[in-house]
Amino acid sequence: MRMHVPVKHHRRVVGSLVAVIIVLLGLVGVLAKKTTPISPPEPATTYLQNEEVVIIAPQDGGKEPSVPTVLPVEKVLFEYIEVTDGCDPNFNGGCLNVRSGPGEDFSVVARLRTGMVLKVGGKVERDGRAWYKIVFDEWLRYPQRVSADWYVSADYVEILFDEGDRNLVGKATSTQKIIIDRSEQKLYAYYGDELFMETLISTGIELTPTPRGAFTIFKKTPSRYMQGPIPGISEKEYDLPGVPWDIYFTKEGAAIHGTYWHENFGTRASNGCVNLPLEAARKLYEWAELGARVIVRD
Repeated sequence: MRMHVPVKHHRRVVGSLVAVIIVLLGLVGVLAKKTTPISPPEPATTYLQNEEVVIIAPQDGGKEPSVPTVLPVEKVLFEYIEVTDGCDPNFNGGCLNVRSGPGEDFSVVARLRTGMVLKVGGKVERDGRAWYKIVFDEWLRYPQRVSADWYVSADYVEILFDEGDRNLVGKATSTQKIIIDRSEQKLYAYYGDELFMETLISTGIELTPTPRGAFTIFKKTPSRYMQGPIPGISEKEYDLPGVPWDIYFTKEGAAIHGTYWHENFGTRASNGCVNLPLEAARKLYEWAELGARVIVRD
C-alpha cells in the first residue's frame, strides 16, 4: 500500500536530516582539530637573543598540545650615579670625596672627577643626608686597590638607570657603522649612509696603538673600572674607576668610551682604547647596537 506523505511533513524530515549532517560535520571538525599536530614553536634562543620576550610554557598539564605564549618582558635596570659636581680632569676645583662610610666623619678614600659613572649597591639616610654605597661587582685586575667601602653624597651626583652589561648572543645584523680614523683622530658614526655623529677622539699612542681592522660591537656597559698595567699589552700603571659609556669591539679589551681624565681630543693619548668627550660618548653609547660594525683605519 502506498502512503502519501504530506509536503509539510516531508520538509520537516529533510530539515532534520540536514541538521544531523551539520552536527556530524561539526564533530568531525572538532576531532580533526584535536588530532591535528601543531607545529613546534621556534626555539627559545630565537626570542631570547633580542632580550625582548620570554616563552611561557603551556599550563595544560600536557593533556592537549598548545603553542606557548610569547609575552614582552620589562628590561631589568640597575642604578648608577654620574658625578656632576666633581673636579676637572687635572683635579682642579673641588673634587667629590668618597668616604669609607655614610658621613663626613668617615675618612676620604678617593676623589672623583666630573663625568665618572659608578654602580650603586645601596642607599643610606643619615643625619638628613643621603649617601650612595658604590659597588664594584665586575672583575678587577687589581682588586687590592679597593681597600675600603665607598660612599658618595647624593648632593653632587645624578641618578641614572641602565641595563648594565650587555653581551652579544649569537650573530646580529645592523645597518650601523662606526669608523675610527687614526690619522684624522676622528670618529664617524653612520646609520646606513646617513651620518649620525662626528667627533674628535684620542686613539692609542705609538707603544699601544688602537688595533686596525674591521670588528663588531660585542659588549656594552655603562661603567668599567680600568686598571693597568696589562701584561703583554701595556706596562703603564693606571687606576680609573667609573670609566663611562663603554663599547667593546675587541676581545683584548679595546673599547670606545667616555674620558674624564683628559681633554686632549684630536691627538693620540690612550693605551689602545678610543677616548671620546663625555657628552659624545654617552650619545654614541645610547645609539650603538650590539652587532654594529667598527672599522679602524688610517
